[in-house]
Amino acid sequence: MFEGFRQERIELSEATLRVRVGGKGPPLLLLHGHPRTHATWHRVAPLLADRFTVVCPDLRGFGQSSKPEDTPDHSGSSKRAKARDCVELMRRLGFDRFGLVGHDRGSYTAFRTAMDHPGVVSRLAILDGIPIGDALRRCDARFAKAWWHWFFFAQPEKPERAILADPDTWYGGSPDGMGADAYADFRAAIHDPATVHGMIEDYRAGLGIDREHDEADRSAGRRLACPLLVLWSGRDDLEDLHGDILGIWGGWADDVSGRSLDCGHHMAEEAPEELAAELGSFFVRGLASPA
Repeated sequence: MFEGFRQERIELSEATLRVRVGGKGPPLLLLHGHPRTHATWHRVAPLLADRFTVVCPDLRGFGQSSKPEDTPDHSGSSKRAKARDCVELMRRLGFDRFGLVGHDRGSYTAFRTAMDHPGVVSRLAILDGIPIGDALRRCDARFAKAWWHWFFFAQPEKPERAILADPDTWYGGSPDGMGADAYADFRAAIHDPATVHGMIEDYRAGLGIDREHDEADRSAGRRLACPLLVLWSGRDDLEDLHGDILGIWGGWADDVSGRSLDCGHHMAEEAPEELAAELGSFFVRGLASPA
């Protein structure tokens, strides 16, 4: 897994992140979603490494990265805090400006990084996501029924107890679908109480402080300063629930492109070649554009 990549633990001012780094060329940061670790990228990252320096961390609270201290407002698990980690991590690796990809929960951190640090993110790719504020503004009975876990995970204590009673049944996954090494890494994460709590805190922050940050940006008229690629899973429910995905993102960016892929939610595992081709084409175009 990740042949030719090195694995490090990098201590930042607010967190310590487990990170894989490999390849050569302009920097590209890949952020995983829930309940995965950076290992979800193991089929995609090598396909990009001939053109990019690919960086794949475990987000704070996830995998083998450090877990933030609990606070009443869940600010340590906010996407703003994780965005600070992203910027500091890349600077530690020698990159002041980089391309950024986020999937699922990682897409919210990617979006927040580009919003809070517009001079740092050169291009942004969002996979299977719309901003948290938009999702909650559009919430109806269909959304609440399909994405009930958002609201269950916001409750104190009960989600962790339910998950840890039988993590394998709760989350599923298989070595055939994920790859044996990636599955082992994922399974270690979902059986670790501290990691399960860290992942659930990400949702608690989502319904509170993260939503507040999105709504403050909307009220102030702030928009993304970089080109945006949006890809979503055709066999998942994002488009069914929200309709015009590109139209929603058009409310945040002037330069938006994208499409659905014929796969399920975990696209990096299910359609790695197609995903890598889309990402490579998008970020290579940025190399020919002025910085």
